[in-house]
Order: sequence, then C-alpha cells, then structure tokens
Amino acid sequence: MVLFKRKQVTLLSRPTNIPDDQEVWVVEQTGEVFTTYESYLQRVDFYRQKRFHCEITGHTGLSFFDALQSEEFKNEYYPGETIVVKFEDGGRAPAVLREKSKFPELLGPDGTVERAAFSRYCVSFINRPDEEAVVHAPHLTRERKTFTKQRLRSFLKKTIEHEAWTGAPWCVKSRIAEEYRINGNIPPHLTYENQMLQRKANLAAKKNDFEGQIVNFHHELHPLKPKGSKGKRNAQDAALLNEAYQRALAVDPGFSKIPQAVQQQHIEQLIRTSGALVHRNGFQPIAAKGHPKPPPLPPPPKYPIEDLELTPIRDRATRPALKFLSDDIPTLHPAAEKPHSGILMRSVGPLLETWDTLNVYCEVFQLDSFTFDDYLEALQLTDDTYHCQLLVEIHCAVLKKLVNDVNDKNGQVQISLPESNIPGSDDSSLADNSALPSPTPEPEVKPAARTTRSSLAKSEAADLKNDLKNGRLSMSEAKIHRAAEMEQSTRSYDWKTRLRKRDFRDGRWVFIIVGLLYQLSGDTRRRKSCDDILRKLAPPDQEASEEIAISQYSLLDINTRVRIVEVLCMLSLETKAIRNYMEDCNNNMTDFRKERIDMQRKRKAAMEDLRLLHEERKALQPESKTASPIPELEELDDSRMNGASEDEVEVEDEDEVMDTEEEAPHQGRTLRRANDRAAQRQKRLEEEKLRKERARAEKAKKPSKQEKQYEKVLKRIEEAKEQIREYEEEVLVIENDLREADCPRTRVLGKDRFWNRYYWFERNAMPYAGLPDSSTAFAGFANGCLWVQGPDDMERQGFIELCDAENAQYYKAFMMTVPERKMIEEGETHCFNARQWGYYDDPDDLDKLIGWLDTHGVRETKLRKELQAQRDKISTYMVARKRFLESSEEKKLENGEVTSRISTRTKTYRDPAHLLRCFAWTNLTAERENGHLHSEPKPAANNRKQGKAAKKAVEEEGRQTRATNRQGKPLTRQGNRYTF
Repeated sequence: MVLFKRKQVTLLSRPTNIPDDQEVWVVEQTGEVFTTYESYLQRVDFYRQKRFHCEITGHTGLSFFDALQSEEFKNEYYPGETIVVKFEDGGRAPAVLREKSKFPELLGPDGTVERAAFSRYCVSFINRPDEEAVVHAPHLTRERKTFTKQRLRSFLKKTIEHEAWTGAPWCVKSRIAEEYRINGNIPPHLTYENQMLQRKANLAAKKNDFEGQIVNFHHELHPLKPKGSKGKRNAQDAALLNEAYQRALAVDPGFSKIPQAVQQQHIEQLIRTSGALVHRNGFQPIAAKGHPKPPPLPPPPKYPIEDLELTPIRDRATRPALKFLSDDIPTLHPAAEKPHSGILMRSVGPLLETWDTLNVYCEVFQLDSFTFDDYLEALQLTDDTYHCQLLVEIHCAVLKKLVNDVNDKNGQVQISLPESNIPGSDDSSLADNSALPSPTPEPEVKPAARTTRSSLAKSEAADLKNDLKNGRLSMSEAKIHRAAEMEQSTRSYDWKTRLRKRDFRDGRWVFIIVGLLYQLSGDTRRRKSCDDILRKLAPPDQEASEEIAISQYSLLDINTRVRIVEVLCMLSLETKAIRNYMEDCNNNMTDFRKERIDMQRKRKAAMEDLRLLHEERKALQPESKTASPIPELEELDDSRMNGASEDEVEVEDEDEVMDTEEEAPHQGRTLRRANDRAAQRQKRLEEEKLRKERARAEKAKKPSKQEKQYEKVLKRIEEAKEQIREYEEEVLVIENDLREADCPRTRVLGKDRFWNRYYWFERNAMPYAGLPDSSTAFAGFANGCLWVQGPDDMERQGFIELCDAENAQYYKAFMMTVPERKMIEEGETHCFNARQWGYYDDPDDLDKLIGWLDTHGVRETKLRKELQAQRDKISTYMVARKRFLESSEEKKLENGEVTSRISTRTKTYRDPAHLLRCFAWTNLTAERENGHLHSEPKPAANNRKQGKAAKKAVEEEGRQTRATNRQGKPLTRQGNRYTF
C-alpha cells in the first residue's frame, strides 16, 4: 500500500447526485471524481509531492503515482523467489517459486470480460523438498520485514571496519576481501599520512605562512627569490623541486591528482629525507656530521581509541566479581561458591529472554507484571500439592494468542505450523515391532489376575530397550516418546480444538502443549528440542494418557520448563496481536517525539520571555533596593552566600544577644583590643536598628507607580519560572513514555574492552518497578540486577582468540596476549561466550565497575556514560530488591512456626502464601478485563449478570483510583506518577 506519514492514503469518496450534463474531473490512477477544477488541482498537487512511501519495496521520497506504480510489485511473483503459501485452514508454509504461467483475459463477442487475467505458480515447499503444489496468486504472500535497517546495520558491522582516527576510510575486512577477491588497498589521498599533510596544509594556508607556491610542475616552476641570492641559487632550488616531483610521480602515477598543498608537503618530506632540504629563505641547514637526523615521532593517539590497544596497567584494580545464577559456574577456580539452584548456564539466557518478553507484552497477554525472582520460584516449583497461579497463567495466556477463540474468526491459527504428523505411521511401526518373534522363547511366568495399561507400557518399553541393546532395532525405528499415541487417543478432540474452546481446567493445558510440540517436531530445525521435551512429558515407559502428561509436568525441572516457555514466546511473536502492538507503540513514539519537540520549543520561548522580564526588572528596580539580592537567590541564606557556616552565624547571634546597650564593658582582666570589638558590635547593633526603622518606614509609606510596576514584574517572573518548571516536568514525562513504548528490542547499555555486553532490562519497554496496579507492586522492583553477557562467537574469534601471528604481535607490544589480559583484568569471574551470564545486585559493585572502566577506550567510554546516567535508578532498585528479599525471608521464618501448629487428619497444614513469594501473585489484569482468569472457563449464562455487575464495580473502582494520561485514557503501565 502507499503510505503518507506512515499512514495509508485514504481515497476520497465519489460525490453523489451529479447531473448528467455537469462537467467533472477524474484522477485516472485512483478513480476519484471532482466537481470543481480547483479541488481537482489541489488533489493532484498533493499526489505529486515527493513525500509518499511504498510499503512493499521500502522506497521513500516518491510521488503518489510513482509509489502506486512501485506497488504493482506486490501482486507479481517471480521464479526463484522465496514466498509463503497460505492454506485454507489458516496455516502458512515457506516455499520456493519454481515456475510461473500467465493467462490473459478472455473477452466475449460483445467486449465483456469472460475471464480475468491470472497467474498460476508451481512451488516447492522448503520443509518438504519432495512435495510441490500449483497455487494461484491469492494464496501467495511475501514474508514481511525480511530486509530491515537492523539487518543492514548488522551486515555492515560484520563486513567492514576502519582505523581509529577521524576521517578514516571504511575498508572491507580482510577475510571478506580474500574470499570475494576485493582490492583492499587504500587510495593514496585517503591514507593517514596524506590526510595529516592535508590538514597541516589547510592550517598553514589559513595563517598565510606560505612565502611561495608551486603552481604547475608540468609547465613552469616559480621558485622563491631569497634576499642576497642570485639566479644560481634559484636554479638549484627549481631543479631540486622538479627532481623531487618527478621521483614522486614515478612512485605513484596518481600523485598529480593530489591537491597542490599536499604535493608541496610531500615534496618537502622527500627532500628532507634525502638530506638536501632547502630552507624557505634559500639557505641550506647545517647538519651535524656523523649523526643522521632522527625520524619524526609518531603523532600522539587521539582518544578514545580501540580498548584493547590501550596499554594494560598491571597494578590496577580488577573488575568486581560477578555473581552467577546457575550451578555450572564458568570459572577456573573450583573453590568458587555455587548457588545450588538446579539451573544450568544454558537456561539463564532463555530465562531472561522469556521474563522480559512476558513483562514487555504483558498488556497483550493480559498478565500482571511479576518480578524475576517470582518467575524463578514458579518454574522451580515441583510440588503438585499447591496450585501456583503464576505458572499456570503464563502458559494459558500465551497459548490463547496462538489460536483464536472458537467465536473469533472460527478459531483461526495465528502461527505457521508444519504439517501434522501422521499417527498411522507410528502405529504401523509399533505393530511391526510388537510382531517381532523372540529368538529364544522361554516359559513366561503367569501374570497376576489384573494387568494395567501402565504395566503393559513398561513391559513394552523394556522390550524395545532389549531390541536396541541386541541390535534388532535401530535408533531411528525406536520410539522415544508417546506423544503420537496421546494425539491419536483424542483424534476428534485434538490440541487445536481444545485450545479454541479454552479447555485449560485441571492442568489440561499441558496436554495442549504436548500436541503443539508434537506438531512442531515435524520441523527439522525444532525436532531435537521438541523430542527432548516430549520424552519427559510423554515417556515411552508410561501410559499415553492425559493424566500422565499432567503428572509428568509437575516433575520437570526448571531447565525443561523454561524451554517450553521459550518455544511459546517465540511462536507468540509471529501473531498479529504482538505485531499490531509493536506498530501502535511505534506510532505512539512518533507522536511523543513531536510532542517533546513542541514542549521544548515552548520552554525555549518561555526562557526568552524570562530573560526579557529580568531586563525589565533591572530597569524598574528602585534605588533603595539596589543592594538587595536578585529574586532567584532571595530564598537562600545570606550568610551561606558569603561563605559563613551555620555555626559562625549562631555564634555571632549569641554575641549580639549578650552585648546590649544596658550592659557596661567588663572591667576585669581583658584582652587586647577588646574594647574596640565591643564598640564595633555596638555600632553594628545601631546600624541594624536604623536599617529596620527605615524598612518599617518604607513599608508604611504608600508605594509609588514604579514600585507597583516592579512588583508586577516580580510576580510575572515567578509565573514564568513556574511555567518553565511545568514544561520541564512534561518533557520528563514524555521521555518516560518514549522509554516505555520502545518495545521492539532490548537495548544494551554497552560493551567493555573484552566485548562483554551489559543489560539493565528495566531500561526500556517497561516501568522500572513493574505495573503500578500489579498484585505484587508492593515489591518495588522488577528485576533489580545488572546482567553481564559474554562475548559473541564472532567477536571472540576476531578480537580475543587471535591467530598465532597476531598473538605474537600483541605479545610483543604489551608482553601478554589478549586471553591472558582478560584473565588478569577481569579478576576471578569470567564469561567466555554469549551463552554465559553473570550479574551484579549490589550498588557498591556497580560503583566499582564504573571505576574499573577506562575512559580512553571507545566501547568503555560509551558504557561508562550510560552507567553513570542510569546509576541512581539501578542502585535504587538493587536496594529495593535486597530489602524485599530480606523481609520476605524474615516473614517466612516468623510464619513457619505458626502454620506448623495447624494440622489435618493426614498431614500438617502449610499455607502456600507463606511458603514461596510467587503464591502472592494474582492475575488482576485478566480478572479486570475478562472477568475470569485465563485458566478458568468463561462464566455461565446465568451468572452473566453477576459477572457484568462485578466487572462494572471493578471499572468504577478503577475510575476512582486510577488517573488518566494526557489523552484522557486510564494509565496502564506508568501509573499516576513518575519517579525520576
């Protein structure tokens, strides 16, 4: 579609009741009809503006007609192109277009169109290479956003580089240049030496230091004429310069194209190195015999430079020690303390990724925000005695976005799924395997009277294990899970039907996950991951039933559970709900930026008005008030402005109270000059008394017209200051709105010298402490940690793990290699690759980290700047997290003794809210918007009135307790006040 300011161009409707004889004007490309020529010209002028955007090709700066012509590419597909095939049931599959057949339109004898023109395409599916299909254009589409600005930025980052000096040219990396045979030689006029010579020549030209100039070497030289020298010296100079020019031209044929100022500098350098330099005054300098002139010193580095090129300081403090969430700590010191949490390092990244996704898009999922610590506790819970609402609501909320409700577009599937696996193949293989004869039949022991299905499943699994051990069955023929049998047992009520009907009660959402993972296992990229999960949810030695899947999920560890949540979150990002939310946030950010510019413009105008008011105040200031301070400083203490401390002021006041007019000077032993000091104090008292009397008299006197104007100006100044403060507060509010609307990607704070990435997840796309109306908003934090990720593989191989030649060169320069420097400067804790994570949760460690960063390096300068800007907020929420965790542990210990006394007939009663913090979380958002939780069914028809009444009461309560934003809408993320 054609866009104008990121909005679709809306065509004008055709006017009605037009007489047959009336003259009209028509825009052929759009079919718009106008009854006046002026409106027609106005519309055509609008279409001819170079401000339109083609959404399909991404071209900008086009007229409407050019963009419309470029838009025709949308309905045409070409052989070799990767496209997406849309099925009748809503499914999607990637494919490659093989052949294209175009059929023209057919016209009847009377000129009517009997058949419109169309195209037919032969495609081959990527996931199923052996299958082809013939489809029409309406069933094809292109994958959106396959080429984005982020991908272009990533491509440039991986393929080009430049040296660390201003104006350095961008060059293709050596490995890319060797692979594609690209010439990597830098042109002579772009080298560092010539650039420096050019800058020096420009500076010299500005200062008019040249006493002569080389005009043209090809025709005639114009040498200088020094005082007292004749034509012989001039001829020698001209010959010397011409010889140097010819020598430079022989070395570099492109020397003649270099600017003349650079040519002169280069020629003087050649003459200087040859030992035959002629001074500008015409005299040859005298050189010491036997001592050649030392080479010029290299220019000093211009900071900041590449971090690893800085000279290491051996006695410098190391980076503060990292803390780790996982048990397998990436350290070379075996004595390091381990957390014993059961979390593997490979699961830390998915844990952070899924928590961030669920909190950033919590409004789409209709979830209350939750802390990262509560998220960990919920995933680690293995006791099926208690119902953890947080764990259940996360899975149900995300599943509901994958498939629509049965009443919403007939339960359309919102994601692309591979073709469903055929359960008959598994059954046939199972029948064949069960029919294998036993080579050595032995008399079996007679089984018990009753045989359960679980016992038969165990015996069947044992037989398969023996077949694998004896070599009668291969691994490809072995059955690793029973998900296919679970799906076959409910063939008429598969996982899609369950999900459309929102059948989540009593843990049935686990059965939906089993069916979803089993269908996803048809994709070769996801097969291994899905099979590993299904092996635990539907084990081959257990019965293929719904109860087994639910019970098996309660036994899963946190590493497997987070893999399930990761799969669901990745699928949810393909849905229209998430994409529409991101598009709305993008449009809101555009509006916020415009509003911020408007506020800044108003603030600038208010500052100018304030300046004019101050000038007017100075002009109207009475003579009696010339010694008074300016209005901005009236609230400050005069003694502090003069540099006196509070103690000195109090001592002076005490002296004034003690020495009064009625008291005589002390006649005993006195110090020298004591009488003089007493007289000075007496004089000050008299002057103070006289000043107060004058002020009282002036106050009683009727103010003049000038004084009235002066007071009015002062009042207007205060009003202007208040207006400026309001504008500044409004700008801060808008900037916070921009921060929370920035949801497409998680922004990194920066990188250190060893390419470690630093993240503060609360920085963008979410409130600092979570939603203010969340059930756990009393915690006062969301994550409360500064996370550190190890270097990426490409960065590690290109900058840390160098080849032998580069390692030898680096060792020669700094007496250590880059890995050795990393081990020394990072201290005892390290992250060696991007799959390893550490964190800081103490403000003192944050301050030490900021002090460890070097401001002379390119990356650490930016990282230090970001950490210093966010330091107060990060420290605030680190302290809040620490305080909350300590208080919850104390409450758990206090309540443990009380709840242990409550007992039932079978076992001691334990209150879930006192066991773990995650039990205090409640999905208030779903109850407020839907009237029920995601895991609960919709209210019955007879309870609909009660549900409406409850929802109305909740809405009324929300109107009373929740504020509105500038557009009059209730605040959803930031609450009614910002904390800056």
